[in-house]
Amino acid sequence: MKYRKLGRTDLDISVIGLGTMTWGWQNTQEDGFEQMDYALERGINFFDTAEMYAIPPTSESFGTTETIIGNWFASRLSREKVILASKITGPGFPWLRNGNNQINKKNILNAVEGSLKRLQTDYIDLYQLHWPNRGSYHFGQVWDYAPEFNAKAEEENFLEVLHTMQSLIQSGKIRHFGLSNETAWGMSKWLQVAEQNSLPRAASIQNEYSLLCRYFEPDLSEIALHEDCGLLAWSPLTRGIISGKYLNGARPKGARLTLETRTEHRVGEQVDSAVKQYIDLAKRYDMDVCQMALAFVNHQPFVNSTLIGATNMAQLKNNIDSIGLSLPSEVYEEIALIRREHSTPF
Repeated sequence: MKYRKLGRTDLDISVIGLGTMTWGWQNTQEDGFEQMDYALERGINFFDTAEMYAIPPTSESFGTTETIIGNWFASRLSREKVILASKITGPGFPWLRNGNNQINKKNILNAVEGSLKRLQTDYIDLYQLHWPNRGSYHFGQVWDYAPEFNAKAEEENFLEVLHTMQSLIQSGKIRHFGLSNETAWGMSKWLQVAEQNSLPRAASIQNEYSLLCRYFEPDLSEIALHEDCGLLAWSPLTRGIISGKYLNGARPKGARLTLETRTEHRVGEQVDSAVKQYIDLAKRYDMDVCQMALAFVNHQPFVNSTLIGATNMAQLKNNIDSIGLSLPSEVYEEIALIRREHSTPF
């Protein structure tokens, strides 16, 4: 395994991180235990979760994944071997905190206590804001995102949140805080407000990033790299779509998009066309397309960790094996050509 610093912290996190959101819905606790055991054995020390997991989020599944991880900690006595990340849910769910789930001091303190209890731990290494109060262009909202908000009010909220994070760090309940699903304006403003007020700065930003989804470039990647606020790349295989298993409307038994009841914005003719070209490219260089896709993300200088998710052990092993793959320069050149043809397939 390879390791990189998490932002400007003293934490060395594995370049491949373990995503956990399927545990408690698509995967059982037993599955989760097996994945965590194997990941730790392979040198993965960075686990990412959230209070709203398992996915898809419901009032019944809320917190289930954290509970599974907590049970694993209690069973394996391995808490000190893991750099653990979790998140507070942003606005949007009427069943959470009576619908009043803005990210603010009151809700952060409540959410942290709930996560610590479920995780059976005294501290969380990286506590992230799952998405901004003001909304964002993520989760299929890029085409309609209209950033109209009161910038002064947002900055006041940022200040409240940063003071809250400082108190949690001082009490030892969290070690660092991070952003997720943020924009370039938001990322810059968080860093600016922290510096101006001598408050904790964001250690990282967790946004979607893959061969098929490169909204992080060029603006966010520039900030991440030069402000030492690295990317934790989620969905680096685009929900498994890059594998080709969903081509032409296919829905394999037991696969995530087969079970999912919500509309999936990442499927369509343009996506299929791009996937076919990436699969052809991988074949021509005798590579597994999923490993090629992960190796591409792993290689990016602005990425701190690539968050993989798997629903079976074969997928997990194959994904982790990508850490040893270096792509030839010719492959990067061909990826650039495919990207020009399919710059925003969804």
